Amino acid sequence: MPGRKLEILNYLCISEAIGTAGQPTAAQFADIKATGYEVVVNLAMPESPRALPDESDLVAEQGMAYVHIPVVWENPTAQDLERFFAVMDEHRDKKVLVHCAVNKRVSCFTFLYRVIRQRVAPEVARQALCEIWEPNAVWQSFMDYSLVRHEIST
Repeated sequence: MPGRKLEILNYLCISEAIGTAGQPTAAQFADIKATGYEVVVNLAMPESPRALPDESDLVAEQGMAYVHIPVVWENPTAQDLERFFAVMDEHRDKKVLVHCAVNKRVSCFTFLYRVIRQRVAPEVARQALCEIWEPNAVWQSFMDYSLVRHEIST
C-alpha cells in the first residue's frame, strides 16, 4: 500500500520518491515493494551488522532493482557520492529506498543529493538529516567539503 509507514530501523520518508532506512530484514523487502518502492540502494559495507549476503537476490525476487555502493564508514569519498548521485539521477522517475546499517551514511548522502542536485535549501534538507542523527566530525567534514566542492554556500 503506497503511503503506509514501513517498520524498518530508522525509516524516514523524505519525499514521494525517496525513503531512507537502516538495514531491512529479509522479510521486510516484501513490505518495501508493497509500499511502492521500485529501487533499493544499499550504502552499507558487506560486513556491516545485520548485512544480508543475499540482499541483491532478495530485492530481485520482489521485482525491484538493486544497487550496492559500499561506503566505508570512516572514509566516505567524493567518488562514492558521485556514484550515488549518478544512481539517484538515473532513477529519478522511480521510488527509491536508500539504506545502510542504521541510516547515518544514507542521511548524509541524501542530504547532499537534495541540496546539490535537487536544490533543496540546506536548512530544509538538514531537518530530515537531524531526525536521524547529528553527524560526527568525519561526516560533517565530508558534507562541508562536498558542499564547497559543488559551490553550495550554507
